[in-house]
Amino acid sequence: MNLLIPVDCNRRHEALITTLDASEYWAFIELDEGQIVECTFYKDRTDIQAWIETVVVINEQEYVWQFQEEGIAVLVAPKQRSIDEIVEAFLFKELHDLSI
Repeated sequence: MNLLIPVDCNRRHEALITTLDASEYWAFIELDEGQIVECTFYKDRTDIQAWIETVVVINEQEYVWQFQEEGIAVLVAPKQRSIDEIVEAFLFKELHDLSI
């Protein structure tokens, strides 16, 4: 399982989710059995070679059509800001699903 999160910096424990327009980096999070296995930062989303399963955005107003066209699930983190908070909310199914 993996998540893609637009963030403001490329430091794992300092990075916070941002709007898609304000994003400086993309955090590509690989999960295994509820744990973060790897967190890789990319300046450009097109540099990611792996299949992206889920993207997490900061609010419902984000332009997410591009992700939905690619078959990527889109979730909203309504109050979570750090990578750890977002992953925890994802695991407990507390993120809002935009596909509904």
